Amino acid sequence: MEWTGVGGGQVKRAPVSLQTVSFQGEAGAFSQIAARELAGPDAMPVPLPTFVEVFESVVNGKCDAAVIPIENTLHGSVHENYDHLLRFELEIQGETFVRIVHNLIAAEGVSFRDIRRVFSHPVALNQCLRFFENNRGIEKVSFYDTAGSVKMITEEKLKDAGAIASAAAADIYKARILKKSIEDDRANFTRFFLLRKQARARARRSSDGASLYKTSLVFTVRNIPGALFKCLSAFALRDLNMTKIESRPLRGKPWEYLFYLDFIGHPEQPSAKNALGHLAELADMLKLLGCYPAAKSGK
Repeated sequence: MEWTGVGGGQVKRAPVSLQTVSFQGEAGAFSQIAARELAGPDAMPVPLPTFVEVFESVVNGKCDAAVIPIENTLHGSVHENYDHLLRFELEIQGETFVRIVHNLIAAEGVSFRDIRRVFSHPVALNQCLRFFENNRGIEKVSFYDTAGSVKMITEEKLKDAGAIASAAAADIYKARILKKSIEDDRANFTRFFLLRKQARARARRSSDGASLYKTSLVFTVRNIPGALFKCLSAFALRDLNMTKIESRPLRGKPWEYLFYLDFIGHPEQPSAKNALGHLAELADMLKLLGCYPAAKSGK
């Protein structure tokens, strides 16, 4: 059995002072809002086109940290980033929940009655379907990024088009918000991770056994009856709250899977240490992805 870890549960409370932090998208993306919360207001944001480039920017030392979305309350998990967490040797050191507020934005001088097309990321468009049902004369147009769509309509001075993005994007590109909060569901939150290459100072655990910490890991099991049940029982028998489990295909082994799991607790906490030891005996591979202060769930 292979058992690898990152930093032995060494974490530091967010936000922390960082020099550069990368994220996917253009300036004004929701990921930049998350980066500010996780890395602090003094960190320099570095927008990059793809998630792979975001991970690589930390691995190759061009950036001190990265912020990535990992799941959305409506859209579900960002599967690409789960795969990258296993591929790249980076440690999760923080999390935050960002409320996703979609705004209809246009260039200066463009009014709502002028709008015939609206650009945005496909996920954002699909989270505003009620708006398009009520305005059937407006066409949805997919674009690579929410903030990037605002950048495009302002740079090209489009007179018949709008974009759906954050208020921060409207401010950055000197555009106007025509309609605020047009998303279908106000309970729309995205969970983001802060990633770094090396562990930071050892965390101070709370007196109640580090219940304020969350640990993320990935493991594989043999494809035999009851294998996953036995692995999960390592946590259930010790009253550890599993907050997330996600399966992903195991590359090179058709119909076999990796399991990503989050639980509340710190690896140095006795019950968590025993659970991880129990899981290590059952799993073919076990890797700790990080231990970090648990953010308050957005509600």
